[in-house]
Amino acid sequence: LQAARAKTLGLPTASAKSWGLNRAIYYAAAKRGFKGGKGPAKPKKYTASFGEFHLGDDKAYKVTAAGSTLFTIGGEVQRPEDFRRQIEQRFVGTFKDAWAEALRIVGVFSKPVLESQQQFYMQVYRPRRDVLAAKWTEQATKTSQKI
Repeated sequence: LQAARAKTLGLPTASAKSWGLNRAIYYAAAKRGFKGGKGPAKPKKYTASFGEFHLGDDKAYKVTAAGSTLFTIGGEVQRPEDFRRQIEQRFVGTFKDAWAEALRIVGVFSKPVLESQQQFYMQVYRPRRDVLAAKWTEQATKTSQKI
């Protein structure tokens, strides 16, 4: 849903998927408790293009690579191939349908809701996460059994 949020707010698909993976990593780390650090690690390869990016009131660190904005956490850039490997493959051939559904869900909310980290969580993500996770897992399981 985070990637769909970013896409709906105007990011190109590759950047939106990078944002979605970045937020998944960020919130997983927040849940576990962050390890003390010195601030954002700049990916060495992209130091010149490193900076902050704001999606509404939400912030992440970004780099520009080959004309695309990609997001980074802990010195690692979330690339489109990382999204495919870490997110899309979990859907076992059903990602296209799940992506379309996520875009439909997010698309009915107002821009102010999508631009607010808290409102997005409370109105969009939280009420749907368990139902969507169960639904999408079931669809992926059925698809994998056919393969």
